[in-house]
Amino acid sequence: MSDRTRATRVRQHVHCDSCYSRRCRARVEVSVCCAVMPCRLLCGAVFHLCKEEDHLLLCPNVRVPCLNAGFGCPLHMPRSSQAAHLQVCPASLVCCSMEWIRWPIDETNPHSEIALQENVLKESEGQEQPLDLAMALVDQTDLYERLEMNPIYPELMEAEEKEKKEEAAIGGFVNGDTDTATNEVSAESNSCGSNVVEQNGLGQISGPFKGTYNLCDMMFSMERGGCAAAQANQDNPKQNPNPEEKDTEKKEAAADTGKTGHAPWQEGVMERLGNELTPQEFNMYMVHHGSMLLAFGKIKACTPREDDFVYGSLEPIPVQTLYSFKIPDSYHYGERRVHYYDSTRPPSEPRSVDTSDLKVDEEDWFSDEAAATLLGYAEIEVRGHKISESNAADGLYVDVGTQTHSFRKAPFKAKTTLAEAMVDRPLKLLLQLQSERVSGRNTRAGCAFTFLCGHTFHRREFATHYRNVHSDIQTSLSGWFEQRCPLSYLGCTFSQKRFQPSTHKATVSYNQHLRIFNLRPTLAASEGDTSQSSRSSEDPSTTQRKRGGRKGGDGEDSLSILPFEVLCHMASFLDSLSLSQLALVSQLMRQVSSSLLQERGMVTLRWEKKTYSHGGAKWRAKPVWEFSHLFSSVESWHMADVPPISAHLKVCPYYKTSLSIEPVPLPSISDKQECKKERLSLVNQFTGSNWQH
Repeated sequence: MSDRTRATRVRQHVHCDSCYSRRCRARVEVSVCCAVMPCRLLCGAVFHLCKEEDHLLLCPNVRVPCLNAGFGCPLHMPRSSQAAHLQVCPASLVCCSMEWIRWPIDETNPHSEIALQENVLKESEGQEQPLDLAMALVDQTDLYERLEMNPIYPELMEAEEKEKKEEAAIGGFVNGDTDTATNEVSAESNSCGSNVVEQNGLGQISGPFKGTYNLCDMMFSMERGGCAAAQANQDNPKQNPNPEEKDTEKKEAAADTGKTGHAPWQEGVMERLGNELTPQEFNMYMVHHGSMLLAFGKIKACTPREDDFVYGSLEPIPVQTLYSFKIPDSYHYGERRVHYYDSTRPPSEPRSVDTSDLKVDEEDWFSDEAAATLLGYAEIEVRGHKISESNAADGLYVDVGTQTHSFRKAPFKAKTTLAEAMVDRPLKLLLQLQSERVSGRNTRAGCAFTFLCGHTFHRREFATHYRNVHSDIQTSLSGWFEQRCPLSYLGCTFSQKRFQPSTHKATVSYNQHLRIFNLRPTLAASEGDTSQSSRSSEDPSTTQRKRGGRKGGDGEDSLSILPFEVLCHMASFLDSLSLSQLALVSQLMRQVSSSLLQERGMVTLRWEKKTYSHGGAKWRAKPVWEFSHLFSSVESWHMADVPPISAHLKVCPYYKTSLSIEPVPLPSISDKQECKKERLSLVNQFTGSNWQH
């Protein structure tokens, strides 16, 4: 309510403005007091009739929109239920900000699992991939889409892109003054029969050499302006007098100004200084104003014999180089740079080496785009600079290195990502299988190999997601949740999952399309065999009669013939991830899942760009309903019924025993002792000749 409206009501009802009693007995009078009434929504409040509008702003029984109405929630509820609704509001969402780091493999490290990663990719084709491998491949795909080629290889960009940058840089300097010259040049070119540069009616240049023409036009615009000014001076000599006449007028005006001052630019200042100032004052004046006197020509820079100074005989002075640098004794410098200052070291001379001297095939000249790019970004993250970047070691020497790369798809276009450069290439894992937690040193803003979960969940589901996915599975994935063979570094690809949920029978798998872990229920083999045998022994006509409850029953499954209400009740027991996958089965199942969106789903805003016919565009937010990617909550895990890893070692092809048949002498036994066949004792040791001497 505005202040103006409130002031009007105060003047109309003087008593009602200050009365807050539920038992007011004041007499109803015009402009003084009105009747007392209870709330029509039965909230229990009693007030004067003129305060009903103000009460509706605070009444707990008034139906108002949700607090997240601006984020897509369409529900209306009493004002008293807003706080409780936030716990189940479909627009009250949380985006998971869990981060982890996955570094590229180091081929120079002998402990790297390069053999394992090569073998596991070959064996996992067409089969269920291990959890660590599936997650590493998804992270690698995400990394390829984020890394650009321009920051690492600016010299391998296409020349057209560089020309566009130059045109954009000089485009702001070309103003309207150059349009006249443009017209003149285009007219001359047309008169000569040249069609290289053309000009349309709007004064714009078109043609294959438009960028070169604009560059030349900008370079010679100042010269053209000077020529135009000189021509104007010749045409109008009265308006533009001779510069020499201007100088003469300035000198005459300066001579008329006082001749009694001590300014360095006045005439006869030196004579007045010698007559009027004492020697001490004259010296002080020369200290402060000597440079100005020299600049104005009042004193001479040298004392020649005559008016014109003439140099005598000049003789060349031999250039002598003095090496006065010496390494301090207290400065412990690296041995790799001491030889730079060692004068006793024999001199060396540079030699050029051609690529043909390496004696390699032309196919070996090309580098792998993915390996080279990952190595370049890793150098920036670890070392803080690019590969072969100039480095000033000290005040005398600077390390300058160059490294060239030959790629099959070079040169690259602007904003080319690594994923675009690796199209039609065989799949190869170049990231480590083990991931690391984000530390204070490696933050997301400063590390290119940091990955974000980024999944959106309902506020009540976030705690379950973080506990089951990130704390239970992801952080203990390598070696604990999923155990590999101890000889995996040799190339053994055997792995087994050691844990499963305690509440239900299911195994953990990774969905690469959704980029999330999920639970896959496991059925007993006996139940599957029994159901399969019963189906095979059943009469086809009987099956047809059972499926005849709905039209088109030939292509429908046994679940689709159930009533819609029963299907909705059965779907209410599924988790959010299962509901999102159920909606992809058929149109009927999509309707079943849609019936649970208001209760189990979440609403998000998806921005879309709308382009109008006149060329303008506008972004609009569209509410989208969907299910989160949360599987059933797992309160505890227990060890799965799998054999120990020692059972695999008995049949592991990489587990090879080494049997030593020939005897091996111990280090303490010498040849002399073996010939005497005597064992050295403590008494013989002290009584020996060595001890006596």
